[in-house]
Amino acid sequence: MHYDLTDLRLFVAIAEARNLTRGAERVHLAASSASHRMRLLEQSIGTPLLVREPRGVSLTRAGDALLRHARQVFAQLEQMHADLTPYAKGVRGHVSLWANTHATHAFLPDSLAAFLKRHPQVSISLEEHTSPEVVMAVARGEVEVGVVAESIEGAEVELLPYRADRLVLIAPADHPIAQRTRTPFAEVLDYPFVMLHSGSAIHTFTMNAAAALGRHLEVRIQVRSFEAVCRMVSAGVGLGLVPRSAVADGPPREPLAVIELEESWAQRDLKVCVRKREQLSRFAADLVACLTGSEAELP
Repeated sequence: MHYDLTDLRLFVAIAEARNLTRGAERVHLAASSASHRMRLLEQSIGTPLLVREPRGVSLTRAGDALLRHARQVFAQLEQMHADLTPYAKGVRGHVSLWANTHATHAFLPDSLAAFLKRHPQVSISLEEHTSPEVVMAVARGEVEVGVVAESIEGAEVELLPYRADRLVLIAPADHPIAQRTRTPFAEVLDYPFVMLHSGSAIHTFTMNAAAALGRHLEVRIQVRSFEAVCRMVSAGVGLGLVPRSAVADGPPREPLAVIELEESWAQRDLKVCVRKREQLSRFAADLVACLTGSEAELP
C-alpha cells in the first residue's frame, strides 16, 4: 500500500464532512486534486472507501475501518508531539510512574508537584493500575517506579515506605449503619454503593473483595474522584469505600459517618516499588528519593 499522511488527513476530512469538496477545503486542496488522491488511495488499498452520492459521499465498511484507524494514527502522532515538546524546551529526562487509585488520588498530586518544582528538567507520565499490575510491570522492567498497596509473592521487587493510610466505610449520617464504629465488610454488602469508575484500581479491588465473600456488590453510581464519592454518599445515594485521608483532607461537607472496616486488607500502607534501587536511572532515583523522603541522601 502506498499512501501518506496527506492522503489520510484528506480522507478523514472528507469522511467527517461527508462531502469531497468541503473535505478538500479543510486540508487546503483543490477538489480535483482531492478526487485524484482518493482514487489512488482506493487503488492502493484495493477496495472502495467512499460511495459517491448526488449530494456528497458516504463510507463503505472499509471506509469506516480506515476512518477509525486514521483517527488513532493522528491521536498517536499528537501524543508523540506532546511527548517530544518538553525536550525542545529543555527537559532532559522522563520517568514513567504507575500507581494504584489510592496513591494517584490521595497523595501523588502533592508529591509530584513538589518533585517537578525541584526538578524542572524532568517530565513524568503517570498511569493508574491495580497494585498487582504495577508490581508485575516493575518486575518485568516495563516501568521503573510504581506506588502500590500490596505486593505479589515471588515478585523480585523492592518496596520502600511511602504513606500510611486505611480504607474506611462512609455512610450518610442517617443511614442504619451510621451508628456503628466498626463493621465487617460482609455485613454491608446488602446496601448499594457509590464507587469510583469501572476500570479504576480501587473499583477492581473492591469488587474482588466482595467476590471473595461469594457476594456481588450493588453499584448505584460510579464517579471520577474520591471527593465525588463523599459528596454522593453525603447526599444519601449509597455507601462508599474511600481512604481515610480522602475524608480528613476534603472540603467541609454534610455530616458523614466514618466506620472502620474489620478486614486486614483495609490497611493500605502505600509503598514505592522498584526493581533494584541501585539500577534506577538518575531521574527515577531522584523521584524515588523525593517520594521516600531521602533526597538528602543523594550525592
